[in-house]
Amino acid sequence: MRVAAQAAIMRRFILHRTCAMSKNKPAEPRTVRDFILWAERRFGKAGLYFGHGTDNARDEAVWLVIATLHIPYDELDAQAERLLNEAEQKIVRDLAEARISTRKPLTYLLHEAWFADLKFYVDERVIVPRSLIGDFIHEQFQPWIDPTRVHRILDLCTGSGCIAIAAALAFPLAQVDGADVSADALAVARINVERHGLGARVQLVQSDLYQGLAGRRYDLILTNPPYVDAADMAALPAEYRHEPTLALASGEHGLDAILHILAHATAHLNPGGALVAEVGNSHVALAARFPDVPFVWLTSASGDESVFLLSAGELSRHAARFAAAVHPA
Repeated sequence: MRVAAQAAIMRRFILHRTCAMSKNKPAEPRTVRDFILWAERRFGKAGLYFGHGTDNARDEAVWLVIATLHIPYDELDAQAERLLNEAEQKIVRDLAEARISTRKPLTYLLHEAWFADLKFYVDERVIVPRSLIGDFIHEQFQPWIDPTRVHRILDLCTGSGCIAIAAALAFPLAQVDGADVSADALAVARINVERHGLGARVQLVQSDLYQGLAGRRYDLILTNPPYVDAADMAALPAEYRHEPTLALASGEHGLDAILHILAHATAHLNPGGALVAEVGNSHVALAARFPDVPFVWLTSASGDESVFLLSAGELSRHAARFAAAVHPA
């Protein structure tokens, strides 16, 4: 299963701030630097899997320490030799041991995630934000989208609300609907909408895909739906099993959700609109299923191509094929 990188703010910190740290093993951790190196060793020895904001033990250790001690990322060098008091040491040790013993993603333990340079509240009612759609939101999906024509946006399968909120900030004149079948997920999304002060522009709707959106049309539909196939679900590391299965699993080939989204998108898109969707590893199965459909595969900052864009016109042109895939004769 492919894992997206954390927000750019964390990437800059991780790449710039950890490189100068010594790997000399202290007898007993006492300083900020010591505890980062201690946590890194503990994580490596425990064989943890990383993929919810970091992809290695060092970066995970840095994140744990600076988040726990409330150290701004650009002050780590200045505070690296600061001695931790007993209470701080206990907090860092306890959180590191919880990460190891429970195999919960650090994001859940901190109730903190970054997406599109924005901070979000998360817990186990939602998957950890990591959609590659975030790589394209700041540029307003240009040149494929004319942002001046985007007045209504739908974030389908909104989860924590991270895509809906990032889209509302990127398109300041647009109204945004965030839809999800899970009432639990919407409760988390509501926390984030309120924290970002977007209650007047982001509406949350409980809906199983489009079922609760009758009569609503949009200029842009964004979606990071469930797309993990059966084989990948069976092989998920322990960390991913803390996430809601409802938000991950999508049938044998990982296409169950996206096929329904494609089949009914034209009923919810205005002329000139577009659908942008992430399908992860299932992009191979999707492209093979519809070899003649001109999906525009967007290249992320990491070189990944699992996000596609399809115009309202192309969706309409291939509507019969998409419908047949969902409702075969």
